[in-house]
Amino acid sequence: MKVVILCGGKGMRMHELTEDIPKPLVNVGQKPMLWHILKTYNYYGFNDFLLLLGYKGDKIKEYFVNYKWKNHSFSLDTAKDEMHMMDKAEDWKITFLDTGPNTMTGSRIKRAQHLLENETFMLTYGDGLSDINIHKLLKFHRAKKRVATVTGIEKKSQYGTLTVKDDIAISFNEKQTNIGVINGGFFVLEPEVFNYIKDDTNCAFEQDPLVNLALDNQLAVYMHNGFWTACDTYNDIVKINNLCNQNKAKWKVW
Repeated sequence: MKVVILCGGKGMRMHELTEDIPKPLVNVGQKPMLWHILKTYNYYGFNDFLLLLGYKGDKIKEYFVNYKWKNHSFSLDTAKDEMHMMDKAEDWKITFLDTGPNTMTGSRIKRAQHLLENETFMLTYGDGLSDINIHKLLKFHRAKKRVATVTGIEKKSQYGTLTVKDDIAISFNEKQTNIGVINGGFFVLEPEVFNYIKDDTNCAFEQDPLVNLALDNQLAVYMHNGFWTACDTYNDIVKINNLCNQNKAKWKVW
C-alpha cells in the first residue's frame, strides 16, 4: 500500500527556517521532519512512499538521492565505481512527483491519481508527528467501510476559558478545556476519493472534498489519544527539538 505525503507547502509561518529549504526538511533532532514520518510508517511495514512535491522540491529529491552515503558507512571501489554499504540502510521505495509550486493540497493529490487510481492508499502531511498506531488506523478504516478515514485529535485550549452571558462571566475553566476535534492528518483513502477532488490547481483537500465526504456520510474519524503535534511555526520546531533533547520524543515508536 502506498503512503502519500504532502510535501509542497512553503512554510510561511516558519520563514526563518524555510527560506532555503521546504518545510518537510526542517530538522527535528538532527533529521528532517519528513524522515521521522517515513520512519513511523516503515515501523508498521509500509515503505512505498509517494512524495507530492512543490516549493523547493528539488531539495527533497537531493536529500534522498544523497541519503545513503551521507547517513551510512560504506566502502568505495573507485576502479569499479562500486559502493558497498557497511551497515543496513532503510528499505524505502520513494516516488517523487512534482505537483507545482502553488498547487493546493487537493489538487496535488488529484495529480497523483494515475499512480493511485485503483488501490487504497494512505495520506498525511509532511509536517505532523505522532505516535499513531498505523495498523489500528487501517483496521478501523476497513471496519467502517467508508471512502475516507481521517485521524481526529481532541484539541485542548492552552488558556483558561470563560463562558459569558450578557457581558457577565457565568463560568471559568482553567486551561486544558476541550474545544473540538481537529484534522490530524494520517488518512486512509479509497480510490473513490478522487470523485470529490476538482481537477485544477486551487482545490484544498481540507475544504470541499472533506466537507462533501462528511455530507455524504463517507468520512470516518479515527480518534487518536496519544502524542500528536503539528509543526506549523518556528516555535513549534523549538518545542519539539526540546523534546528530542530531553529524550521525550514520543513520536519515535521505532
